[in-house]
Amino acid sequence: MGKGQRATQSYKSTEFIEQARDEDGLVVGGNPFKVAPSTSASLLGDKAAAAASPAPATCISAANLAAGSSRREEAPELEAVPSFILVTTYLSYLMLIVFAHLRDFFGKIFYPEQYVQLREQNGYAPMVSDFESLWTRRLYGRIRDCFNRPITGVAGGHVNLLDRVSHDFNRTFEFTGRLTNALNLASYNYLGFAQSEGPCADKVEAAMIENGITQGSSRAEAGRTRLLAETEDMVARFVGTEAALIVSMGYATNAMNIPAVVGKGCLIISDELNHSSLVSGARLSGATIRVFRHNNTRDLEKVLRRNISQGQPRTHRPWKKILVVVEGLYSMEGEFCNLPDIVELRRRYGFYLFVDEAHSVGALGPRGRGICDHFGVDPREVDILMGTFTKSFGAAGGYIAGTRAFIDYMRLHSHSAVYAEAMSVPVLAQVSASMRMIMGEDREHALEGQQRLDQLAINSRYFARRLAEMGFMTMGDPGSPVIPLLLFSPAKIPAFSRECLKRNIAVVVVSYPATPIITGRVRFCISASHTREDLDYALEQISEIGDLLLLKFHKDKVHQDQHAAALKKLD
Repeated sequence: MGKGQRATQSYKSTEFIEQARDEDGLVVGGNPFKVAPSTSASLLGDKAAAAASPAPATCISAANLAAGSSRREEAPELEAVPSFILVTTYLSYLMLIVFAHLRDFFGKIFYPEQYVQLREQNGYAPMVSDFESLWTRRLYGRIRDCFNRPITGVAGGHVNLLDRVSHDFNRTFEFTGRLTNALNLASYNYLGFAQSEGPCADKVEAAMIENGITQGSSRAEAGRTRLLAETEDMVARFVGTEAALIVSMGYATNAMNIPAVVGKGCLIISDELNHSSLVSGARLSGATIRVFRHNNTRDLEKVLRRNISQGQPRTHRPWKKILVVVEGLYSMEGEFCNLPDIVELRRRYGFYLFVDEAHSVGALGPRGRGICDHFGVDPREVDILMGTFTKSFGAAGGYIAGTRAFIDYMRLHSHSAVYAEAMSVPVLAQVSASMRMIMGEDREHALEGQQRLDQLAINSRYFARRLAEMGFMTMGDPGSPVIPLLLFSPAKIPAFSRECLKRNIAVVVVSYPATPIITGRVRFCISASHTREDLDYALEQISEIGDLLLLKFHKDKVHQDQHAAALKKLD
């Protein structure tokens, strides 16, 4: 399958961590994984082979440094942003908006044909007003070349971008026919399973030959197959629950399942930075929605106490259900939810807890089981666990996991189970193969999954530490595979993206409305497929861009800290 499209770096079966590593634990040179021996005896607990084989590198024991802690490891405080940066950022947006309105004002006078779609036509009102579309037309349109860049092939550690040009200020694009091979710091490929060859790809190909491509039906009719049932059982074992329900689309896993859990007369308390799919699901449910400050359990408790005491609006009757919705790893901030404290509140106030593990499952915890594994929290303390297969498993879709009674109820009442198509065979096979590898149940590749987990933890720590040492202002918790770097100014957002592209580095830049207006940022997504050479090259180029765009806001403080450390050493 896909033999014509090769990932830049493909993984093979592995011996456990015998590569040369530096003091940070990163693989030095070449592919981070080595080819396995001809037999798998040493991977399956053969005592004689284990005795004769060299011991694993000692640095791996510290790979998941934050794993299993009973409380959230505090990220370094985000220091106060210099006033000059804040003032210039606000002034920049003010100037952009003023000039956008001026261009619209004079454009309607001198170029009315360009604004036809914004005026009433034949008695019909326009789809959107000029004010509503101002941001898209005048601000986003100017930097469209930094977003939605088309690719070809596999988005692995490196990715092939389709080069394009625009001759009309980004209204339209033309392909040049050339490709740019770029280091991929933009894709959610945490464990490096995005590949067109290797054990997972072979199992996908075999599954298609045996079962075809798709069932062509919803699971409520003819879509429930043996492969689907086995994969759901495996997902439940993986996350530590009684049962699981697989959905063919990640966004729909939240948007279509939350309305089946709560409805009118229920209360949803949501983190203010929850993903749009959670917001959509909450709104579709018809339940009353309250918001608490991001990751602030004190504010969550205040919202709980106030709404429990007051009850439903007007009638003041008790709520039918109270559902608290949080994410395991917030992808825009790179922060972990404060799960241990939220679980304590759950015991005290008796609400239902919904945890979205789209970014944390497979990427966090010593066994890759997600945020519960990371904090050592019993998964049974969480009523509903949700996750997706797009980030760590190289597939698509998502799952809902919980008690067997709850999942049986969802199979009958969730629109995603009753009306949506069942997950296709290739995707199911990819999920099953990658998850078995992480769990160590693939006899031929028993240790490769753990190696990927360790490599991801090491890469993430190293990259974040080096950015901080350079003086950049970063966000997130230690060990997060998503590392946001703050850019602030609207002019620096496209400039950073274009400078990275010149240096063959693919990144994702984010600005308002996806983030607060003054905290535009670039998100670096770290993968187990990145080698030390990849990360060092990226850091070197990012440092140059930081000097060019004046992004090293903490450079002086870093020098002071280094000087103080040197003096302390001399003393």
